[in-house]
Formats: sequence, C-alpha cells, structure tokens
Amino acid sequence: MEQLYNFDTISEYNAFNNHETLHPLVSIVDFSKANRRTGSRMTFGLYCIFLKEVHCGDLKYGCNYYDYEKGTLVFISPGQVIDVENKVDYYQPMGHGLVFHPDLIKGTPLAKLLNEYSFFSYNTNEALHLSPKERKIVFDCFSKIKEEISQSVDKHSKKLIASNIELFLNYCERFYDRQFITREHVNKGILEKFEEQLNDYFYSEKPYNIGLPSVAYFAEVLHLSPNYFGDLIKKETGKSAQDYIQNKIIDIAKNKIYGGEKTINEIAYELGFKYPQHFTRLFKNRVGFTPNEYRHLN
Repeated sequence: MEQLYNFDTISEYNAFNNHETLHPLVSIVDFSKANRRTGSRMTFGLYCIFLKEVHCGDLKYGCNYYDYEKGTLVFISPGQVIDVENKVDYYQPMGHGLVFHPDLIKGTPLAKLLNEYSFFSYNTNEALHLSPKERKIVFDCFSKIKEEISQSVDKHSKKLIASNIELFLNYCERFYDRQFITREHVNKGILEKFEEQLNDYFYSEKPYNIGLPSVAYFAEVLHLSPNYFGDLIKKETGKSAQDYIQNKIIDIAKNKIYGGEKTINEIAYELGFKYPQHFTRLFKNRVGFTPNEYRHLN
C-alpha cells in the first residue's frame, strides 16, 4: 500500500532522510543517507529543490510523469503533492536537495522576489536539465548554504542564508533561459500548436459556450503548466501569452468589422465578450480607434 507522508517542518524532513537538523528553517539534504524506500505520496509545507543524480523512481505530479535523470532540478512549492512510483519494491534515493520553510525568508528581500521565480509552478515534466558546468554551480551554491547553516546562529544568519538562496535561484533562472534556447525546436512546435488552437477556438462555438480564452486554457490543451507556457511564449515571441491571445482577438475582430455585415455588439459576442463595451475598450486600447471608428475609416 502506498505510504503517505506530510512534511511541514524541516526537522520532520531531516528525520525522514536520516539527517541532523542544524537549522530549524533550512536544510541541505544528501539523499544517499536516507533509508531505502518504496513508492510514496508526499505533501510539503516547504520549498524544495531536488537535484537527482541517478534514476530513482518515477515522480508523478498531477497526471504527468517525469523520470529522474542525472543532473535534473525539480522545484516544489508549499502545498504541492508529489507521488513517487517505482517499478521495484525498494530503491535507494540518491542526489541532493535544498529545503527551506517559508518563515525563513519572511522580512528578507527574497520574500518579495519569490513569486517572480515562476519555475516553482512548473510541472515536473518541465524540470531543469543541467549541463556539467551548471551542476557544479548548483553544488557550489548548496555548499555555501550548508556552510552557513553549520555555523552558530547569529543576527546575520537569516540574511546570509536568504541571500545565498536568492543567488542560487538567480542562477536557476539563467539556466532555464538557456534551456528555452537549447530546446528551440521543441518550443517552435508548441508555438505552432498554440496558433492552431487559437484559430480552432475562434472559428468554433467555444467563444459562445466558454467566453474569452485564458492562458490557463491553452496551457492545459498543450499539456503545460500555465507559468511554463507563459514563459515559453514570452521567450519565443517577446510578447506575453495574454498579449498574443489579445492580438489574435484584434486581428479576427478587424476582419469581422471590415466585412461590415454584423453590428459591433454581435462581433463582440462572437469573440466571447460578455459585455460589448469591454470589447470596445480593448479594441480602442490596441488600435487607437473604437470598432465603429475603424469601420468608417475602412
């Protein structure tokens, strides 16, 4: 039977992995010290970044699987549930991890920045694959954090630990930018599918039934997390996914307005707007003219 674990404190997670708790709010974990384990379901009240060095169980998040490979980083934020499934009865976990409690960063600059690190909301199948050089940088960052938490706690400890975590996350941001570039051929395919889905959406009954499409809608259709999808579109086009959708709406609206057969209200409803004045406002902001003004100009 699958075991269920809930980790809300650093000491609980350290005990699970046979580690001494050096600091109540942060830990660097060496998974080779943990006991062999079988498949399990884990919930976290912590921020976790796992660097797996060998295959050691298939990690399942939602409906997606991810096979751990050497040099892969997976990010988990508080509230997430992770399933680890294995094809054998027991396996030895390997790799390292940075785990910290949300209270660690309260009152620090990192607390305001953390929401900007969108990769904490990526799916596990959108994990970060590291080059050997990047992997060395990760270990250097872990080493600095571990060195600091091994010291006696003083008034500088929280600030220094949070600063080192922020440095590590900034490196991860750089690594993800590199990954978006090196996977350009994959990303191009997603962009093409996005364009195809946009066209299918607006030339179907979905605007009537669902309304205006959201970024989350297309992310789900393309089997991506909303944050990863949004970041990918931004990297590929220079525009946010929301801007891309709105540009498509305006492009289709222009064709409908130019045709001159339907009223502006009818066009607004066809595009999925609940209130025609919202369509008029968006069109004016994007084009510089109201829909009626644009019709007369043409």
